[in-house]
Amino acid sequence: MDQIKDIIEKALNIIGFRDFSMILDAEGRKISIFINEGDWFESWVARLIGDLDHLIKVIARKNGSQPLFIDINNYKKEREAIILNLAKAAAKKASMSKESIRLPAMNSYERRLIHAELASRPDVKTESEGEGSNRCVVVRPL
Repeated sequence: MDQIKDIIEKALNIIGFRDFSMILDAEGRKISIFINEGDWFESWVARLIGDLDHLIKVIARKNGSQPLFIDINNYKKEREAIILNLAKAAAKKASMSKESIRLPAMNSYERRLIHAELASRPDVKTESEGEGSNRCVVVRPL
């Protein structure tokens, strides 16, 4: 784990980030990175997370270890909250209107969050539809 943390730190330095900190949660296999780069950086956070995720998966596979989960500036944490609120609102709307609600296209992790959040609700069911980057969740009333 410390080896991966060192590699991430070196990568961030090579990219040119100087004002950053990292918190390693070895038990939860998470690294939280906080980068202070100003407003321009906000539009690049999602892309940087994806790129670092890919790098860590390759390193972990090469070393025979489990990959870590990365979050930068709490982007994933905030995104998860938005996704869960969207799921609850879609379930409420589907239940009240008795019509299916198609949510925007999402990656597999975000779709899984919605399925898990709404699985215990007796008034709706969820299904994934579409292919590739157009795959989305449809919330159907029961």
